[in-house]
Amino acid sequence: MSFTIQTALIPVESGYETADVQVVDNCISALAPNLEPAGRVIDGQNKLLLPGFVNAHTHSSEMWQRGIIPPLPLELWIAELYDFTPLEPEQVYLSALGTAVETLLSGGTSVVDHLVLIPGQELETIAAAVRAYQEIGIRAFIGPLIQDESLTAGMPAGDSGIEHAAYIRSTKATLELMETAIKQFHNPEKGVNMLLAPTGIQLCSDALFEGCIELSDRYNLCRHAHLLETPAQKQLAHEKYGCSAVEHLQKIGYLSPRTSLAHCVWLDDSDIAIMAETGATVVHNPLSNLRLGSGIAPILKYRQAGVNVSFGCDGAASNDSQDLLEAIKIGSILHNITDLDYRQWITPRQSVEMASLGGAKGLNAADEMGSLTVGKKADFVLYDLTSLSLLPRTDPIGLLILGRPTNAVDSVWVNGQQIVAEGKVKTIDLDALRRELFDRSEWTGKRQSQTVSEIEAHYRQVMKLQGYS
Repeated sequence: MSFTIQTALIPVESGYETADVQVVDNCISALAPNLEPAGRVIDGQNKLLLPGFVNAHTHSSEMWQRGIIPPLPLELWIAELYDFTPLEPEQVYLSALGTAVETLLSGGTSVVDHLVLIPGQELETIAAAVRAYQEIGIRAFIGPLIQDESLTAGMPAGDSGIEHAAYIRSTKATLELMETAIKQFHNPEKGVNMLLAPTGIQLCSDALFEGCIELSDRYNLCRHAHLLETPAQKQLAHEKYGCSAVEHLQKIGYLSPRTSLAHCVWLDDSDIAIMAETGATVVHNPLSNLRLGSGIAPILKYRQAGVNVSFGCDGAASNDSQDLLEAIKIGSILHNITDLDYRQWITPRQSVEMASLGGAKGLNAADEMGSLTVGKKADFVLYDLTSLSLLPRTDPIGLLILGRPTNAVDSVWVNGQQIVAEGKVKTIDLDALRRELFDRSEWTGKRQSQTVSEIEAHYRQVMKLQGYS
């Protein structure tokens, strides 16, 4: 299949230029003004062409709980989330479809799904997400969320000496499950890439991390995890290791250019130096960090140190949206208050590069995607510059990143296949998806989480919050 996009606006170092883009065999074959048309011709006039963004960290199945979890810090929020996690693979399928649609319609062509598994139906859970992503056509990187320690182990012990129940699955069984999933589902040619993705130091043993390192090396897969999202996790790391979590992960060999780490809010200068040295990627999730009161990640420091940074929406119950443009905007301008030197602030063009090439680097895929470069996969997006939210005409990328674009995505291609045309997803029946999500849910108000009530007093005590009950 071949096609040519004519007279699209493309960013160049000196500003913008109008150019044609030719795609042959799913890759960009030429990019220049006034090309001889090849294949189907697409009108790019008054449209901005950018590489597709990467939604570099989310949890698709959280969609079923968006808007309902009250303001809580992560350690209590996750207790409520797990008390009401969906228990049907069909729900996982539908929420993966919804996550993909929202990502596509906000400029994303790839999604990293740190997928929560249904106990006892783990492979069925992964299969449901794979089915959704392949049907819709987005490029998917699925990292089944695994752990081998119980929920209470995720909080500092303090002086309480709290005992933790055994986890539902052994470390050995979890690693065997991951190898089975890799063999069954890893299929980059069909748009599905498996990742090794322990949830983080707070709920995982060294044996689990080391097993994931071995599997990722054996199958040449990327690694993913949460890292130091909250102050409690920083305190916990020192309890467990006697050093920072970053130091420990470096010691056991988890950090590498094939490793992406979500959040990274509570890193100090020595941690940042290790991240730069190892080539690991930080996935910035500003909206969930604000929603859960986790803090503001020192993104400007990361960039100054040479650490690769990308953007993620995080799950739809800790952000309550999968609007990637919103995450990029907040994740860029939020840092104007963290450094008085405005020359260090993130420009809109830098934001675009972080969201596209930065995301690709974190997935060891920068040679294949992340920029409008001849030879790379045709993963790109056309934005309608006549959209009211992108008018009047000033700087197109500035309008896209600093504004509040609505209905701005005109067309999306993933691996050379057009997934969105005239602002509508072509590969699924969106009305049917809306009906399914509506019919399988109900309006609700307050609900009571048994686990939150059991652990809140301990959390307040170890975090030295007023009143332990």
